[in-house]
This record gives sequence, C-alpha cells and structure tokens, in this order.
Amino acid sequence: MATKAKTTARTTAKTAPARRTNGVSYPAASSLPAADFVTGEGGELHQVAAGNQPVMTTNHGVPIGDDHNSLKAGPRGPTLLEDFVLREKIWHFDHERIPERAVHARGLGAHGRFELTDSLADYTTAKVLSDTGVATPVFVRFSTVAGNRGSADLARDVRGFAVKMYTPEGNWDIVGNNIPVFFIQDAIKFPDLAHAVKEEPDRGFPQAASAHDTFWDWIACTPEAMHMVMWQMSDRTIPRSVRMMQGFGVHSFRLINAEGASTFVKFHWTPVANLQSVVWDEALKINGADPDFHRRDLYNAIADGKHPQWDLGVQLFTEEEAAGFDFDHLDATKLIPEEVVPLRTIGRLTLDRNPDNVFSETEQVAFMTQNVPPGIDFSDDPLLHGRNFSYLDTQLSRLGSTNFTQIPINAPKCPFANMQRDGHMQTLPQGTRVAYTPSLIDPSGPREDPARGFRTFPAAVEGPKARVRSATFADHFSQARQFFMSQTETEQNHIIAALIFELSKVELPIIRSTMLGQLANIDAELAERVASGLGHRAPIEPVAAAVKARTDLPPSPALSILARGAPGLAGRQVGLLVTDGASSATVGALIEAAVAAGATPKVICPKVGGVDLDDGSHLRGDFQLAGGPSVLFDTVAIVASDDGTTALLGEAAAVAWTHSAFEHLKVIAATAEAQPLLDAAGVKADAGIVELAAANDAAAFVALAGEGRIWAREPMVRTVY
Repeated sequence: MATKAKTTARTTAKTAPARRTNGVSYPAASSLPAADFVTGEGGELHQVAAGNQPVMTTNHGVPIGDDHNSLKAGPRGPTLLEDFVLREKIWHFDHERIPERAVHARGLGAHGRFELTDSLADYTTAKVLSDTGVATPVFVRFSTVAGNRGSADLARDVRGFAVKMYTPEGNWDIVGNNIPVFFIQDAIKFPDLAHAVKEEPDRGFPQAASAHDTFWDWIACTPEAMHMVMWQMSDRTIPRSVRMMQGFGVHSFRLINAEGASTFVKFHWTPVANLQSVVWDEALKINGADPDFHRRDLYNAIADGKHPQWDLGVQLFTEEEAAGFDFDHLDATKLIPEEVVPLRTIGRLTLDRNPDNVFSETEQVAFMTQNVPPGIDFSDDPLLHGRNFSYLDTQLSRLGSTNFTQIPINAPKCPFANMQRDGHMQTLPQGTRVAYTPSLIDPSGPREDPARGFRTFPAAVEGPKARVRSATFADHFSQARQFFMSQTETEQNHIIAALIFELSKVELPIIRSTMLGQLANIDAELAERVASGLGHRAPIEPVAAAVKARTDLPPSPALSILARGAPGLAGRQVGLLVTDGASSATVGALIEAAVAAGATPKVICPKVGGVDLDDGSHLRGDFQLAGGPSVLFDTVAIVASDDGTTALLGEAAAVAWTHSAFEHLKVIAATAEAQPLLDAAGVKADAGIVELAAANDAAAFVALAGEGRIWAREPMVRTVY
C-alpha cells in the first residue's frame, strides 16, 4: 500500500524584501528554500524536503522518512515498540522541562470517592466496574495545557480532567480532557503540537495562549486538528469552574468479561452542577482580578461542604457496531454522538477533601494511561499507544526516580509485590535474597497468576509493517461541521468571535488566509464571517481536502452547552453591592433567596469593614469594592441608599462594576435608589434587569438568574460578525 499520495501544493521562492516583525528579522522570501506539501492517505499534510533544505534526522543522524505516522502493524493495527523514531521524539519531548510538567503544568486537585451504581459485570471482570455499593478512593487533577505553573486559570485552553482510582486490583487512571476529541491522530505529532502552542522560543511569549503565529501556522498545515479547533474556540475552553465542565477519556478502550469477550467503551464524566462557561471578555478580566479563580473556587466549594459531583457514563459498542460507524472510532479526532451510541450512567464521583499539601499531592501525582486493572484493555488507537509509552517515560524526568510509585499519592491502596529492586529513592524494605523468577531457593515470593492477572484481548493483527495513516482517518471536516451546526446561534457567534480574536493576533497574512481556507472546508458561511471580522477582502480559497465535509450529519444537541438546559444557581455566587443606609430587609431577602437556591451570597462594600444598614445593624463585607469586581460573581444585586449611590458615582470602580455585569450579560437586580448608578454605567432596561421594590422581588431575581445569562443582550454590547 502506498504511503503517500499526490503533491497537493508547492511553495516557491518569490522575490521580496527582508522585513522585521516585533524586532525579529525575517529573510527575504527569495532566500527561502522551496517546499512540497504531500497529502498522506489519512489526509495529513507532509511538508517534505526540496531544494537545498536539510533532511530531518534522529539525534543519531538517521534520516527520517515519515514524521507524521508511527509504525503500525497494518493501517489500523497496534503501534510497534520497535519504532525508534516515535520513541526518540516523544522521549526527548518528555524530558524538555525539569521538573515542571511540559504540559498540564497549571493544575489543581482534590480527593474523593467513586461509587458504582450500575454493574457492568456482563462486560468486564474489573471489580471497580462490577461491584456496586463500594466506595473507591480517588484523586482528581484538573489543569490547563499550554501555560506554566504561574499562568492564570482562565486562559482559553483545553482542560485536563485526570482521575486516579485506587481500586482493589491496582490503580486505574482515566487521563482525559474536558473535550472528547483531540488535535492529532498519531502520538508522534504531539511534540509538534506542544511546541507550536507553547510560548515562541525566540521571545518567550505569549504565555498560556494559542493566539500567535506558530500555533495557527501548525493548525493551518494540520487539517486533522480542525475538529478540535472548533471545540477549542467554543465556550468549552473558558469554563466557569472545573466543577461545571465535562470530562472524557477521549479514546476507545476495551472491556473484557469473564468469558474473554470484548466490548469497546468510551468514558464520560458529566457534572451534576451542569455545564457553564464565562464569556471571553469576562475571562480576561477574571485573570486580572483573580488568576487563581478556578483553584479558589474548587477549594472553597469543598471546604464549605458543597462537594462537586460528576456522573460516570459509558458508551458501549461492539466491533460489529463500530464497523457500521461513518467514522473510525480509533481516530482520536472523532467522537461518537450520543444519538448513535447512547450514554449509560453507571456511577458517581464525589470530591470531598482538599489536599493537605499541594506539592506532595497535586504536583507529585503521576497519571498514566497504561494504568488499567484486569478487565479493561486498550484499543489500537495510535494516539493512545503513544501515550502509554510517554506517560511512564515522563515520570522519570519529572519525579526523578523509577520509584515514583512509592510517593503516597501514587502508591496503590491494595497489596502490591514484584521483583523490582533498588533504584534512586528506594524506600521499601527489600531484604529477600531472591529477586527473580523462577527460583528453587525461595519459591515463596510473588508469582504471576494467570487466572486473576491482566489479560490482553487476543485481537487479530495482520498487515505489513508500515508508517501509514489509515484511510479511515482521512475525513477531517465532517464532524467539525457537525459540532458547529450543533451549537446554538449564540454559541456559534462565540466560536466566530474567538477565531477572529485569535487570528487577529497572527502576524503573517498567509497563515490567516490558509486558516480561512481550512474553515471554508467546514462551512463557507463560517469562513466568510471570520473573514469579515478580520477585514480579509481577498477571495477565500478552500484548502484541498482529502475528504469533503459531509453536510448530512444531523445536529447533536448533547454537544451544545446551552442546549443542555439552564445552569441553575446551585454552587454559584451572588454578588451583593451594598452601601450605608441600604435596606436591611432587602439585603436579608436576597441572602435568604440565594441560600435557598444553593448559591453563596457575597457582600461587596465600599470598605471591607462593612456598612451600617437602615435599621442600625452592621453588615460586614466579604470584599472591598475594588477587590471584588462583578466578574467574580454569577449574578449581582445593588442595594443602595440615595446617599450611598451618590458616593458610588464618585468611584470609577463602582461604575465599572455595574457596567461589567451588564456587558457580561448577567441578571442584575437593583433598588430604585441605585438607578443613577445604572444610568452612569450604561445599563439599559431589558429582561435581565430586576427592580427590588416588592417583598418577593428577591426570589424572582434569584429564579431568573438561575436560567443563565441574558443572551439576547449580547448584540447590544459587542459586535456580532
């Protein structure tokens, strides 16, 4: 089988003067070598050497013939351990940073438990998925991907969602994200993705941001990433809280039952608190007001006894059913719509304890996709196979020892024994003479157990060893289109606005025009709207696609945040801006209504010491005005006296506080005395502005706020392209 198809594009030398951008000199185009773009059978673009370009080699000088595909046994077969190109590339990437994680460095975590409610004993021998009523200890780490440990929480970024279950048969790690698909199909391309999205090495910025040339340059040349890009540009990547986002195992795994039969499975975590995101301008301001917004939110929720919960759902399907899909389930850039394979809820995850020490636990925890108990096995997803190698390898660099499993947060809670000995930081007593098997000297040591031990499903493997992407992976645009068409009009507007924001930060016009060509493969109107926002006037030329996007895939409402229903106020925060002389009865009614809805009321005062209300009582503040901007709260109310409002009008922070709440589409309640402040902030009456006049107005305000933001207001406060 051929591994390369026809040349689809060629960049040639053009005469142009040298130029400078951000103080960096770029050579004239005439001095650049020519380059060929060759399309592989999986639709991936290979940029191959031409002219006098250097040939890519390993660090030992061996020329590399394919930098896009790992070595597999047949197009859809497993990745082979002999692939030294894959191993060296990922091995080197794993050891690029010491000791911070190369990716997912910014993290927060918590302890908890998982309780199975619906047994999968018919599908798997794994006790954690077959024994109901058992509380399995867990540790969960949430994270951003691109930034370092010091970056802000509200970067537009994919979120890691990694769960370590300490099962009676060993640790099980579901190392996933808050998005069900990924940028790449083959693990050999992960170092390229990470290098492209991280800060540019010649300048060291931007930090925790994809809005720069190298990222979009790589994306423009990598059509397989277009589905993930649509998710990345959606509101999924700016969640209100880690408590309010989904988690996905991403890959297909296998469940193996007592008879040895295999069933494929995908894992989904769905928050009981429902999904909720912030708007982009709000995210930028939250990062300035509280760069630890997510970690503070999770810590406080657990400390206050409002334990976050997620339901674990599975999609179960057979080999025969998978053969009938119009996509390849081994392709990590594809998802299985819930309308095709329904989600079956089988258990609940609860986080109920904060770490005692963030370094000892959150930073030293080591997740590995290879950690599965007997009864769970791997599919032949090439991205998963590369991760199985990479995660174990990277722990040596980050934690400094092969004995990292002896760190308490990583140690299994069930008995464990083997013949591994010594090594840096060995802490276990190892007094036995025999550290090998078999042995006549001491036959009493740990031995393999064919009955209870891990068994690999004997899947048939055939085909020539080759570096090739399966042709079943070649459709890069159909599901990207399906995702976009599954969004509400508001969410589509946000995706377009995000693309305009990101591509506006790109300096090289050829990257913007190529990205528009890739977007046109998803939807022509999408590309035109982004082009309009960029001020791009030239015709949009679609980039040649290996497979054209299907237009007959039905929308999937499960892919939309807003289509899943109102978020409610449980677990949210209500900000109350209160002045001296304000109505004690109104403040009391607001606090009572917020608490009844499961929300946490927070009082903001001109001075943190508090205010004196109209009945002479003193109300202590949770925030001082400048330190408690409205971006920190899900909905807000202003309870002011006439004199208090006059004082607020002299505070720019008070006007900004009110304007931001309106701009961010929040429901706003206010007493009549506060009207001059609303006017000064440009607040216009709409369905989301509630006057606090009658006794039951507080309850009505809280009920309305539970329905979410006032999306109809958005065209009033920002351009919608």
